[in-house]
Amino acid sequence: MLALYDRDVREGARPDGPDARVEHTGSVVRQVASPQGWNGIVWSSLDARDADAAIAEQVAYFTGLGREFEWKLYGHDRPADLGKRLLAAGFTSEPEETLMIGETRELLFDADLPDGVRIVPVTDRAGVDLVADVHEKAFGTDASRLRHQMLARLTADPDTVVAVVALAGDEPVSSARMELVPGTRFAGLWGGGTVEGWRGRGIYRALVAHRARAAADRGYRYLQVDASDQSRPILERLGFAALSTTTPYVYVP
Repeated sequence: MLALYDRDVREGARPDGPDARVEHTGSVVRQVASPQGWNGIVWSSLDARDADAAIAEQVAYFTGLGREFEWKLYGHDRPADLGKRLLAAGFTSEPEETLMIGETRELLFDADLPDGVRIVPVTDRAGVDLVADVHEKAFGTDASRLRHQMLARLTADPDTVVAVVALAGDEPVSSARMELVPGTRFAGLWGGGTVEGWRGRGIYRALVAHRARAAADRGYRYLQVDASDQSRPILERLGFAALSTTTPYVYVP
């Protein structure tokens, strides 16, 4: 399963938005986007002999573009000390997450929402604004980049993203999205967050079930999540398996 994921989703990566392109350069696959998009390394096949040169090459490339970028390092990537090499080259590591994958057919369960809460699809700017509002309240981070990326994708390629928001009356209390990878069996679950005061009431679980049904309807066999420490126990109970870890290493020119 891990080999299939690496081949189809990482080595065979597709651009995640209309302003992005994927480039294969030597033993590295990178995405290059606008400053508002995601720039980074999605896959590499390195060893102790060529790792430092490859890191220096990517630093020089993105620095030349004036882009901050991320090296998305997985726990099974080689060489084993690649993370230490990235730190030595000036990268900063962010919190580790767990790569989890579940079979869509095993995730087609009923999930009850709290009274007065409903799930609505996000298809336009107003809906994206609701998602951004939840993101900022749930995670405490600016959602400007997320807003830009979602609007661009919904406008240019709406068939590759499913976004939803949970409303309590007219108040957005949770949101999530699913990114579909055409030509593969994988759909990725991203951005699942619930504002404080509404957590622990089954909304996150319901959003997983909603997206699993949408993935099944579109013929996707597997769901993938980069799970935080808060999400991992919930996902394990739902049937997701932990396959590896993933850690963002960020370089700011």
